[in-house]
Amino acid sequence: MHAIWWGLATAVCWAAATLCSSRAARVLGQWSTVAWVMFVGLVLVVPLVVLDVGGAGPPVTGTGGVSARTWGLLLVVGLGNVLGLVAAYAAFRVGKVGVVSPVVAAEGAVAAVIAALFGDSVELVVAVLLATIVAGVVVAAVAPDPAPVEHERPVRAVLLAVTAAVIFGLGLFANGRIQGAVPAAWIVLSARVVGVVGVTAPLALGRRLRLSREALPYVLAAGLVEVLGTFTFTFGARESTAVTAVVASQYAPLAAVLAFVLFRERLGRLQVVGVGLIVVGVTALSAVGG
Repeated sequence: MHAIWWGLATAVCWAAATLCSSRAARVLGQWSTVAWVMFVGLVLVVPLVVLDVGGAGPPVTGTGGVSARTWGLLLVVGLGNVLGLVAAYAAFRVGKVGVVSPVVAAEGAVAAVIAALFGDSVELVVAVLLATIVAGVVVAAVAPDPAPVEHERPVRAVLLAVTAAVIFGLGLFANGRIQGAVPAAWIVLSARVVGVVGVTAPLALGRRLRLSREALPYVLAAGLVEVLGTFTFTFGARESTAVTAVVASQYAPLAAVLAFVLFRERLGRLQVVGVGLIVVGVTALSAVGG
């Protein structure tokens, strides 16, 4: 039962992160949004890692037992998270949350495909679910938009969202290869370090790091709930990875509903069908994969 509640908390956190980052990206652009979200996250995570909050593992000292391969995979995890967010935020700038978030949530399906390419066996039911997700993405991309606005480019948004899902999927695959080798908090920290070193610092040094009063609360909230959601998922996975993953994957439809309520985003019938196929496929795949 605890896994359900932790999964629900994760879904709420990630839905909130999706909504906040989508608003910030439209004001600041994807690069500055990622820069600030990663910086806020780093400020929050470093004390948690040092203090070993949540019993995630040994403190940050004593890293001698970590292999070069593990450090390399941590770098891949960090790059996957940061570059995936860049692509996702770019998608939010030109697309609706209700369409983009379910496509990005297919990252788990991408990780499954990558695992299959590296030799993992894929059951027939998994192949069918992957095909269902792909069909949903295609339908969502080509379906007419009933309420388009000037800045929106639906097809481009879906392509960027697919790119984000692929990059996130690579990060998830690497994540799966280092589970148990390092504390969970280190995995959270890796993306924030990569983001601050690779994005925040260069933008700041080049005086291209943007921030406005309008976007400030969004980036602060997004940085907070991104980190919080990662930890709640970790706590739930300790009891049941499958249950936590299934419940947490519902962040995408939750974000779509909230975007309709808060931002008045409307989706056409075919768009709803495409999103529905993605959500069903991702949910079922999470259950099967667990």
